[in-house]
Amino acid sequence: MIDHISIPVNDLKLSGAFYTKVLKTLGFSLLVQRESTYGYGKQYPEFWLNARVEMASLPEDSGFHFCLRCKTKDAVDAFYNIALSEGGKDAGAPGKRQGAMTEYYGAFILDLDGHKIEAVCFPKPTE
Repeated sequence: MIDHISIPVNDLKLSGAFYTKVLKTLGFSLLVQRESTYGYGKQYPEFWLNARVEMASLPEDSGFHFCLRCKTKDAVDAFYNIALSEGGKDAGAPGKRQGAMTEYYGAFILDLDGHKIEAVCFPKPTE
């Protein structure tokens, strides 16, 4: 249903370096690099960063977040750990969670501008 997402960032080069490392854990790479926008994806740009130098950081309680699906728990853990090592903030360590319909394994981070991002996988009950 959702084809792509775009988020504003204050410092495109800094956020680009952050997301290049973080999104690699999900199999995304930098596919488009222009003066004011970067596009990441697997085959086509699904995740965009748009430069907005006048933008202030988001408040931690903005109520907004988006979720990126992973294939494995290890990918969720890598997403979280790389994000923290690159200057992101913890917003929920990796672990089991109860969703609206099922249990899942996920982690939350705040990026350099305060966007809350979740990485999630749905492991088999034996995992």
